Amino acid sequence: MEIIVAKTAGFCFGVNKAVTLAYNLVEKSEDRIYTFGPVIHNDQVVGQLNERGVKIAEKVEDISEDSCVIIRAHGVTPEIYNSIEQKTEKIMDATCPYVKKIHNLVNEKYREGYQIIIVGDKNHPEVIGINGWCNNSAYIVETKEEVEKLPKGIENKPVCVVAQTTLTYEKWQAINEYLKKVFENIIKFDTICNATSQRQNEAGEIAARVDMMLVIGSSHSSNTQKLVDICKKYCPETYKIETSGEIPPVDIKKIKKIGITAGASTPEWIIKEVIEKMVELNKQENEMSFKEAFESSLVTLQSGQTVKGKIIGYNNAEVFVDMGYKSDGIIPMEEFSDDPDFKPEASLKVGEEVEVFVVRVNDGEGNVVLSKKKVDALKNWDKIEKASEDKTPVKAKVTEVVNGGVIANAGGVKIFVPASQISDRYVKDLSEFLKQVINVRILEFNKQKRKIVGSARAILEEEKTQNASKIWDNIEVGKKFDGVVKSITDFGAFVDIGGVDGLIHVSELSWTKVKHPSDVLKLGDRVSVTILEFDKAKNRISLGYRKTEDNPWYNAENKFKVGDVVKGKVVRIVPFGAFVELEKGIDGLVHISQISSVRIGKPSDVLEIGQTVEAKITEVNVEAKKIGLSIKEVAPIDPVKKEEKIEAKAEGEAAKAEEVPSEHKEDMAVNIGDLMNVKKED
Repeated sequence: MEIIVAKTAGFCFGVNKAVTLAYNLVEKSEDRIYTFGPVIHNDQVVGQLNERGVKIAEKVEDISEDSCVIIRAHGVTPEIYNSIEQKTEKIMDATCPYVKKIHNLVNEKYREGYQIIIVGDKNHPEVIGINGWCNNSAYIVETKEEVEKLPKGIENKPVCVVAQTTLTYEKWQAINEYLKKVFENIIKFDTICNATSQRQNEAGEIAARVDMMLVIGSSHSSNTQKLVDICKKYCPETYKIETSGEIPPVDIKKIKKIGITAGASTPEWIIKEVIEKMVELNKQENEMSFKEAFESSLVTLQSGQTVKGKIIGYNNAEVFVDMGYKSDGIIPMEEFSDDPDFKPEASLKVGEEVEVFVVRVNDGEGNVVLSKKKVDALKNWDKIEKASEDKTPVKAKVTEVVNGGVIANAGGVKIFVPASQISDRYVKDLSEFLKQVINVRILEFNKQKRKIVGSARAILEEEKTQNASKIWDNIEVGKKFDGVVKSITDFGAFVDIGGVDGLIHVSELSWTKVKHPSDVLKLGDRVSVTILEFDKAKNRISLGYRKTEDNPWYNAENKFKVGDVVKGKVVRIVPFGAFVELEKGIDGLVHISQISSVRIGKPSDVLEIGQTVEAKITEVNVEAKKIGLSIKEVAPIDPVKKEEKIEAKAEGEAAKAEEVPSEHKEDMAVNIGDLMNVKKED
């Protein structure tokens, strides 16, 4: 049997650059490392990086501050890039150079007024990223039917067409021929990656010469699927595999030539494993079929065994596992995990190795029934037993509220936490802990009775004591701490600054008057506070919350200067003058002698609350929080004489009379006449 391996199989330049960058960063950096989305479409490579501590961030919110972020080879939108920059300055851009070139191209043409059309898969990360560089305004098409559905009216606009880098030339040419019929003013840029084109051409050439074609690559990889589609045109016996464990049975009597190629995201070591397995098969005696050889190597199984296998697929009800047995194993979904939040699509990975318990070798239909949950539970019982002996904490997720406490799940093992042990504070409603992960110390462990009792309170109190000791050792006036609001009273708010509670008095909450502390803070708020004073013997700490820069009088000497003319609103009138609000929190005083050019009996004779006035600043004393004002130096407000008041009132009544129905005007005229008579008598 002849094996033909494509020279272009495996990592392209862009993918190799991204993977090399990720591995080098793992070796050299001490920061927490994220990749935004899988760095490439290969579960094995992503799995290796994950084992070395590299996490995948599906959203910007998943990224912790000051971590190091690798931008995936497929690239991202400028909005995502900018959002990541808000979280951290440590960004390593592993975007494929060919993809980056498309970003710059569509951005340039978009700014020139072109309507961008992308030929490719609208759900592919690369296409989503490209669309972001033209403000998500591109039309994305992959078929002639999608071209026909483009909105009317855009045919009069200049159009720029680009391609997804992994698109086949056949599809690119077909779509462009159709676009030419729709648009008159059109330019196209062949942005298909050269390496992709070479790989596709070579795959087609090999497939035309062999009896079986193996295409190695991830089930999520777009370029791998396109290779499969191309090869199937020339070789019906074309199979897509991710690893050597997925090689289909080969009848070496019929299959004389086998071709092997791989997608751009397939690492060299996986390709080598496939080749080595095929070479090993080729060494077997010619008369022995691969099926016979495969069956001769099968393991034997017995109920009650614990064995290892690889996940080969799953659906909503079952997980399918290859254990090297003549039949695949089936794990009912309820037997895979005891985690109530377990989601198959997020947690299961094809090709991942799992350890399983053999429940039945034959379920009546030839299937092997397995359970992963039982293996996990057996292992975790041992771990919890050791934690009980060593007094070490155990992480568990609260899954149920029961009479007298809660049930927490630690890897399939149930731990009862009494209500008195769930927290270091009184808890009225235990349901607030549902779905929370808590640390517990094992108080009672009885394997025979399958009974475990734990306490979260013991750990919390220890941590609080340790933290309180650190706080008191390092506390000093003026030092800042971050804390959490624990309780609110009429006179202030108590804040936990790390095992010790301090009080923010209501007067320290704001520079303006506060009716109640709850108007400023809420329970659970995270706040930054300053130590004002403390007494370790009495275990008392006074905290400041308001900031100097928020003080309305902060920098007031530069805002308000003697001689300036300012506008303000009268907010309070007293016997000796009136207070005028210059801005929120800053009032100036106009003494009664500085209101009018004549002597007045009281300020309310000429002023009223809410009135806007102009005044000159005569004095500024920031330390005393005083500003003196003079209205009379700008526009004195003199009292209105009695005759003028009566005339004004009469004129006002006359004006109103014009609006009164004719049948009432006579009465109105009499009233106005009365007013005029009063004036004459006076």
